[in-house]
Amino acid sequence: MAQKEGIKTVAENRKARHDYHIHETYEAGIVLTGTEVKSLRAGKANLKDSYARIDNAELMLHNMHISPYEQGNRFNHEPLRTRKLLMHRLEINKLIGKTKEKGFTLVPLKLYFTRGKAKVELGLATGKKNYDKRQDLAEKDAKREMDRAFRDRQKE
Repeated sequence: MAQKEGIKTVAENRKARHDYHIHETYEAGIVLTGTEVKSLRAGKANLKDSYARIDNAELMLHNMHISPYEQGNRFNHEPLRTRKLLMHRLEINKLIGKTKEKGFTLVPLKLYFTRGKAKVELGLATGKKNYDKRQDLAEKDAKREMDRAFRDRQKE
């Protein structure tokens, strides 16, 4: 995947695109402590089981694992603590309305740095059924086969 200029991707939740239909994406800042930032710069984060939720009109990120910083001693952070996400009030209000609808959830897709600030890409998503997942895999396989056949044809 090509990276945009000035963006350093720290972690990506690849399973989210397999398990959910992503309808919209949003960018949110994230409130971190010093040792969390140092761990993120070292690439020690995991978005696998994380999710975002709106609690008391604030956007919170739950279950995101950031490994403790090795030189952090007693100032180290709790790896699975709940972290606050920063978005404009109007965007949060829009998300409140959308997540109240049946089946919509907020899933973090990517964690990255842009211009020195840690950001999270959130996806407004609905869960996929098993047949949807199988259909997506079949389409991906068919596309791969077509590309392979086309490439082999070009070589001849």
